[in-house]
Amino acid sequence: MKNILVLLVATVVLISCEKITKDTKEENIVLNKEKEQFQDSIIEKYVVNGAKKFNFKYRMSEWQQCLDKGLEVDSTIAYLWQQKAMPYFKVKKYEIGMSYIDKAVKYNREEYQPYRAFIKCIFAKTYKDAIIDFEDCKKRYGNNYVMDHTYDFYIGISYLQLNEFEKAEKLLENYVDDNFKKLGEEWGHPTALFYLGVAKYELKKYKEAIVQFDRALKIYSNLADAKFYKSICLAEIGDKENAIKTQQEFLKDSKQGYTLNEDNIIYEVYPYQLTRVKD
Repeated sequence: MKNILVLLVATVVLISCEKITKDTKEENIVLNKEKEQFQDSIIEKYVVNGAKKFNFKYRMSEWQQCLDKGLEVDSTIAYLWQQKAMPYFKVKKYEIGMSYIDKAVKYNREEYQPYRAFIKCIFAKTYKDAIIDFEDCKKRYGNNYVMDHTYDFYIGISYLQLNEFEKAEKLLENYVDDNFKKLGEEWGHPTALFYLGVAKYELKKYKEAIVQFDRALKIYSNLADAKFYKSICLAEIGDKENAIKTQQEFLKDSKQGYTLNEDNIIYEVYPYQLTRVKD
């Protein structure tokens, strides 16, 4: 009888605990939904109908004031911190912007740590720090994408900028193989092939570099930067006639502003980029 009572009590306690756990989960879902809606309303008011009514290039103070008002209401909204940081990066005030993007990472690491690592690589050009950030992202989330490329792509071009060309070649080769396996030769990213060609060029593998530049040019026939480095490689292997011809093509395409097909080209010069965007 005693054992039966103990069993009944244990069963009741277990059922009660399960009910409490279920109720708690449901309450948390409701609370999280309410918090999300509240934060969305702040973003709507202070970003969509606030900061974005101003052009930060000319009215940075008004842009920032709107965001500051939103942060006074809720300082844990990562997107508001990212929006404070972003225009500073675009006007090359990297240290100021970085202090704000660090806050965004604090409140939403998965969303904004890859973005911060990208900024370190392409904007601030702090390549060792970029590698550390991207490697940490890989450990946490896998080799995901940010700004159209994998973390390994940016680690690869960071190594290019640190003159660690063999590491760059390996990472970029893996990225290209994976990219083209998924998309096919005609739909792969020419920027990836360009940087793989550059890595091979730096390693004095001139014939292999030409192969990669030609693959890039097959997709993007006016990519002037690829033609410049291809012309050097052609000269190095003694093909003077084609080197001169390719150099002339580079000059023509460069004057027309044909360069790397990256969204942030309008704000920053990418590694090894020679051609500037045509105004």
